[in-house]
Amino acid sequence: MTIQTIPTAPIDGQKPGTSGLRKKVSVFATPGYLETYTQAIFDAVSPEGAVLVMGGDGRYFNREAMATILRIAAANGVARVIVGQNGILSTPAASHLIRKRKANGGLILSASHNPGGPSGDFGLKYNIANGGPAPEAVTDAIVACADRIDRYKIIAADAPALSNLGEVRFGDMVIEVVDPVSDYATLMEELFDFDAIRQMIAGAFTLRFDAMHAVTGPYATEIFQQRLGAPSGSVINAIPSEDFGGGHPDPNPVWAKPLYDLMLGSDAPDFGAASDGDGDRNMILGRGIYVTPSDSLAILAANAHLVPGYQIGIAGVARSMPTSTASDRVADHLGVEAFQTPTGWKFFGNLLDAGRATLCGEESAGTGSDHVREKDGLWAVLMWLNILAVRKVSVATLVKEHWATFGRDYYSRHDYEGIAGDAAAELMDALKDNLSSLPGKSTHGMTVNAAEDFSYTDPIDGSVSTGQGIILTFEGGARAMLRLSGTGTEGATLRVYLEQYAPPDTSHDLDAQTALSNVIKATSELVQIEHFTKRKAPDVIT
Repeated sequence: MTIQTIPTAPIDGQKPGTSGLRKKVSVFATPGYLETYTQAIFDAVSPEGAVLVMGGDGRYFNREAMATILRIAAANGVARVIVGQNGILSTPAASHLIRKRKANGGLILSASHNPGGPSGDFGLKYNIANGGPAPEAVTDAIVACADRIDRYKIIAADAPALSNLGEVRFGDMVIEVVDPVSDYATLMEELFDFDAIRQMIAGAFTLRFDAMHAVTGPYATEIFQQRLGAPSGSVINAIPSEDFGGGHPDPNPVWAKPLYDLMLGSDAPDFGAASDGDGDRNMILGRGIYVTPSDSLAILAANAHLVPGYQIGIAGVARSMPTSTASDRVADHLGVEAFQTPTGWKFFGNLLDAGRATLCGEESAGTGSDHVREKDGLWAVLMWLNILAVRKVSVATLVKEHWATFGRDYYSRHDYEGIAGDAAAELMDALKDNLSSLPGKSTHGMTVNAAEDFSYTDPIDGSVSTGQGIILTFEGGARAMLRLSGTGTEGATLRVYLEQYAPPDTSHDLDAQTALSNVIKATSELVQIEHFTKRKAPDVIT
């Protein structure tokens, strides 16, 4: 086959985030943009003779992008690409496949929980051989290549379709199309007691899983309805669509409101859950109760020994900085290590590889373990189901028993979306400049104990990550964390994370916003949120 070398200009040097490079579909579809960025990845990782995994969440532009990437991969000497049928692979399934097949890395096409469709978002990221997101050394190399690139290589012929299982040769490269579900479902059977979960479901336990028209639909249908015997209809919105059914595939009470309302209503099933666009996030609900992601991580850690895959215990628990400290208390009780890392699953990879942590979690609905190197929505759902099957209690009872033992961390996240980039930068710069003056200040009954610009030294390789967000610690066990999010494609999002600890011997029945009211008011005043954002209230509260 003919290999073409096509001149190009460097693309913007925007540093890929934890979830790779995200842009509007219209940007990725600009002639030469996807090609140039893909070539920059290959220039950085030297793919000659490599075996790569590729898959995506099925969003708009996935098929066209995969066809282009296959042509560039073949032109750059990749030996084999293992790809999900029709280009579909959830992010955790892709991580598992990289690890199982001992691939050199993988390309994941997704913008995670961001909206899809022609006017929506698209994303591309590179995962390394351990199955996890590329560390900063690799993403820095990709950026450097994108900044100086002057050509890309591509096969002139069209790439083959990905609809039929099996192998096909494309130039000197082999394309292997695999069932996207089977390997992952088998891994779940190895980790969890499917017999116990089946018996619970057969005993009239009811569940509802909302796939949000995203990638986990086929996985959830196979696992929950086929392998575990849940009735037909237990999985809803199960057919992936290019625009996620016109919705926003983010599993939280705002964007998964129909499920949230069902679970808090009078006809609620016993258990409810949802996952996001690429299958790596989760939302957990019981009849009449929503479980915060921070609580979920802590409860899973406290009960992990009840699950076959973790019956010998866990080595440690790692959480992102904005996640509540609930899991720290569990780790202390178990006598294992607790880690606080920057936001981004790549920061957990070294801890998992070194055996220092077993469970990891982020407040943004990501939970996972050392079975893969990505967060895993369906894994979290199955972990909950397995624990419920053993404990034989409701979700609400399990949560309240946990609070009675460890105390409750009232928690909420306030998002100010679409802020002008310069205004967001001014807010954070002013806060950093004033950090040293904040300790000792009191307002709305809250006194600041400490204020820090969070940095992280990796305990495994010694690498240092700075500028990871601001932490304000108040007397009485409250915290406020502030950071700018890089997951959107328009403007900036200021995320304000708020928590207030209530010890075991105090009431745990307050509404979260009520319990946090003084923390909210104190943080807003100290940071001057309204002054910089011109917003009187957040756009989204979760």
